Amino acid sequence: MSTEKKSHEAHSGWFEVKYATQEARQGAIERWMRDREEHTINHWIHQRLLNLAQPFTQESKTWLTVGDGYGFDANYFYEKGLDVTATDIADTFLPLSKSHGILDKYSVENAEKLSFADDSFDYVFCKEAYHHFPRPYLAVYEMIRVAREAVILVEPHDPIAKMPLLLAMRNLLDRRNTTTLQKYWKNRYSFEEVGNYVFKLSEREMDKLANGIGLPAVAFKGINNNYYNTATGSEKADDSSPAFRKIKRKLALHDFLVKASLMPSQVLCAVIFKKMPSENVQVAMKKEGFAFHVFPPNPYAGR
Repeated sequence: MSTEKKSHEAHSGWFEVKYATQEARQGAIERWMRDREEHTINHWIHQRLLNLAQPFTQESKTWLTVGDGYGFDANYFYEKGLDVTATDIADTFLPLSKSHGILDKYSVENAEKLSFADDSFDYVFCKEAYHHFPRPYLAVYEMIRVAREAVILVEPHDPIAKMPLLLAMRNLLDRRNTTTLQKYWKNRYSFEEVGNYVFKLSEREMDKLANGIGLPAVAFKGINNNYYNTATGSEKADDSSPAFRKIKRKLALHDFLVKASLMPSQVLCAVIFKKMPSENVQVAMKKEGFAFHVFPPNPYAGR
C-alpha cells in the first residue's frame, strides 16, 4: 500500500478512533455548541481564523469547505445565510452535525480527488487541513479546479522565508552538515502519526504555484493565534479570565514583533484567485489588511 493511501485511510479512521462511541461524538458537538454560546477561549481562537474569510462573505456566493471534519467551518458560512457544502474524508461527524442544524449540505470527499465538476463553487475554504494532506499541492490544484473565484487557505506560517537570520544560519550550517540544525530546530521536518509530512504555508510558494498555472493574483494576511491550551480553553474570552488576559498580553507582544519584522505571523491566510475579485471585495480586503500580489500576464501564453 502506498504511503499516501495509508495516510488517507489513517485520516479517514481518526475520528472513529478518537470518538469511538456515539456518546463521545455527541459530547464533542455539545462542547462546541457550549463554547459558542459561552464565548470561550476555544471559540475565540477558532473564530479569529474563520473571520479571515469575512471580506469574501459580503456577497451572496457559494462555498465549499475542505477538510472540515466536524462541519464547524461550514457553519460559519451557513449562519450568514450562504450556500455552503462541507466536505471531509471521514463521515463520522458530518451527518451528526447536519442533524443538529449546524450545516445543511455535506459530501464525503478526498481533497486530493474531489468529485465535483470544474467551477462548481465560487469560493473554496480550507482551514487547518492543508498540513494533514499527504500531497497538499494535489489538493490545492483540485480546490482551484472546482472554484470559480478563489481558494482560501488558513494554515501555520512557514517561518524560514520571513526570518533572514534563520535562513542565513541554515545555509551556513547546511554547508558543513545538513543534520546539525535539526538538533536545535526540532520541527524542521515534521511528520504526523498517520504518516504525512506537515506542510506549512509561505507567500513565496503560493506565488509560484499561482504563477505556474497563469492565475492573476494572490493575497495574504497573517495573524498571531497559537494560544490553544486544553486546560484553559473553556474559560470565558473576556477580562474575567486570567488566562485570557495573559493571551491578550502575548498577542500584543507578538503583534509588535511582527510589525517590527522580528518574527513572522504564526498563521497565514493565503487567497489564490482564479479571477480578480470585485471592487467591493477588494475594498473589504484592504480594510482588513490583506496584501495583494497582482501578477503581470505571461507574455508567451497562447503563442
